[in-house]
Amino acid sequence: MVSRAPRKFSRMLRVNELVREVLGDELERLADPRLELVTVMSVDVSPDLRNATVYYGALGRDDPSIAVALKSATPRLRKAISREARLKYLPDLKFKEDPSLETGQRVEEILRKIRESKQ
Repeated sequence: MVSRAPRKFSRMLRVNELVREVLGDELERLADPRLELVTVMSVDVSPDLRNATVYYGALGRDDPSIAVALKSATPRLRKAISREARLKYLPDLKFKEDPSLETGQRVEEILRKIRESKQ
């Protein structure tokens, strides 16, 4: 009996990364000015592959039109996934703003204030 070393990444992590890359590439091709500088931060595909939550970030922009633009681009983004990824099901996409960018900016602001108060 041959024992195999465990894989570094689970299947779901690989699927999440593949969908993130496909969506990121497709967003770059879109001509919608509302989606300029929007980045796909991460994707969480459900285990049954039917739903995917896409976390996006737009550095320096807090614009509700981004969510509207992503929703209108959903059919094209799903088509890109179907073209590039061989999945049993084509997941429905749900977009959420990634809170890590805002948290990071807040930490930077706090650190800047601390540095300024020491001078």
